Amino acid sequence: MNAPVKLSHVARLADLTDGTTVLRIEEFVRDQKASVFHRPAWLNAVQASTGQRAAGIIAEQLGVITGWLPLTEVRSLLFPNTLVSSGFGVGGGICAESGDAARTLANAAQNHAVDMDFSSIEVRGGFIPDDWLTRDDKHCGFERDLAQDDEAELLAIPRKARAEVRKGLKNDLEVRVGREKRDLDAHYAVYSESVRNLGTPVFPRKLFKAMIDAFPADSDILTVFKDGVPISSVFSFYHNGAVLPFWGGGIFAARNERSNELMYYKLMLHARSRGMARFDFGRSKAGSGPYNFKKNWGFDPVPLTYGEWTAPGEKPRDIDPTNGAYSRKIELWKKLPLPVANLVGPWIARDLA
Repeated sequence: MNAPVKLSHVARLADLTDGTTVLRIEEFVRDQKASVFHRPAWLNAVQASTGQRAAGIIAEQLGVITGWLPLTEVRSLLFPNTLVSSGFGVGGGICAESGDAARTLANAAQNHAVDMDFSSIEVRGGFIPDDWLTRDDKHCGFERDLAQDDEAELLAIPRKARAEVRKGLKNDLEVRVGREKRDLDAHYAVYSESVRNLGTPVFPRKLFKAMIDAFPADSDILTVFKDGVPISSVFSFYHNGAVLPFWGGGIFAARNERSNELMYYKLMLHARSRGMARFDFGRSKAGSGPYNFKKNWGFDPVPLTYGEWTAPGEKPRDIDPTNGAYSRKIELWKKLPLPVANLVGPWIARDLA
């Protein structure tokens, strides 16, 4: 009796301008319960708003998709050119039905990097080949189930953090959820000031508009106002039964008003009203302020595993803000006038995908 023939996986670059290809990938992502960062819509929104090219590699057997690696081709004047899976995301690594399909994708990505003059590949989660550099000590993710009703949601927050939420509830604050230009404007005003205060270049305004357009049923913005002025705002995605508050922040006035605490509590209630079952608080650097904030809200940190491959003779991209080489630049950035930071920041931030 003849042994069964083992079919190999064939890898090819995906044409993300082809509607049929995009639909097939979207269906694979949905069937695999992969992240929002795996969706072609994410890659195309990044390309449309930053100019960093959307790409990706498909693995197939007999014409059936068995694996998918989303890629953003990050070309930069400041840092080495890098393939990132996925640009501006915190996930989006190799998604495959089997180890063979995953290895096929990794090999194809390495060949693509060499052919197109990329010095390295970064994958955020998923399968990581044994001969790639693996890191699981930098970032943690935070996620938990949403409660059954508003009061239970409040009681699920540990006592000290819950007291801060109650203070926010007592303040005269307006909360608005929307997807219109006024919501984008309010969010950008708050977010850009927030990241400037942290010493970080702000992403291009176009990125947020592109994401709203790319996810018409799966994104919105919740903003907290004090006397008509936005002081806290969060841009969220809804995917696989979870809400992801992805780009959020508050200005200095938010501290006294406890509007950040109110914002996340109100988002939990809003997400449940949209049928979500989980709250994905995203990633934070281990030991950072946001990391401690999320722990204080009762979320348990789970280490995130990222992988990196570097082409022979090349140097990996290093954009870690905790690197001591960036500390002086961060302190200087915090002192920039906001209009200057908002003018210059997007040109830098597009290279930090």
